[in-house]
Amino acid sequence: MNYKHLLFLLLITILNSCKQETYSLSKIEGKQISITDTIATDKSINDFVKPFRESINKDMDAVLSYAPETYSKSDGDLNTAIGNLMADAVMQESNPIFNKRTGKNIDAVILNHGGIRSIISKGNITTRTAFEIMPFENSIVVVALKGQQIDSMTHYLSQAKRAHPISGIQLTLDKDYNITQALVNKKPIDKDKIYYVATNDYLYNGGDRMRFFKENDSLYTLDYKIRNAMIDYFKKTDTINPVIDNRFIQTK
Repeated sequence: MNYKHLLFLLLITILNSCKQETYSLSKIEGKQISITDTIATDKSINDFVKPFRESINKDMDAVLSYAPETYSKSDGDLNTAIGNLMADAVMQESNPIFNKRTGKNIDAVILNHGGIRSIISKGNITTRTAFEIMPFENSIVVVALKGQQIDSMTHYLSQAKRAHPISGIQLTLDKDYNITQALVNKKPIDKDKIYYVATNDYLYNGGDRMRFFKENDSLYTLDYKIRNAMIDYFKKTDTINPVIDNRFIQTK
């Protein structure tokens, strides 16, 4: 065997030794591990977490206001006391922020019925109450809409047939859910006017099929959560008194 053959065999051996093996998944196995009271608590972890837990609970249980009755989002067909309270709280607490930044005022508020995640129970209202009602991190935005888009918004409300929280709007429907009157700030909608509507970022992005927000002149982000607006509202209100009113009704 000459040197050329020897070198060739050596090269083949090296290449074969460097060849990577390929693997393929043959099966996946798993099992469920139940977490029960039989699992012992790690005292060191519990001792470490305890002061933080106690501090959070103290903040969450701080009394902010008082509810003379229990309020639920199922209490009305087209508007509810708890929904009216939420929309009015957003209007009251966010308008000063918006006005300070822009010199303009919010004309209306629209939120979504599904965003109310709990009741307000009769008795003390705490920070925890606000977190239970609004557990999401949704922030308030103000959208500049022309009168034509406001018409689209009121049409959406008439067809949704749900108690979506609104403020600054008065909407009357007939027995067939046709709009017989639509007012903003107690005045008929002016198609040439720009209206400033407060909502949350989820709805602005099309949540609950509220697509009318996309045709807008401007968007203002307040960096202010719905939940924080409610907490600030509760702090300023000794005893809440929300009611079902005529802001969104149907004549029979």
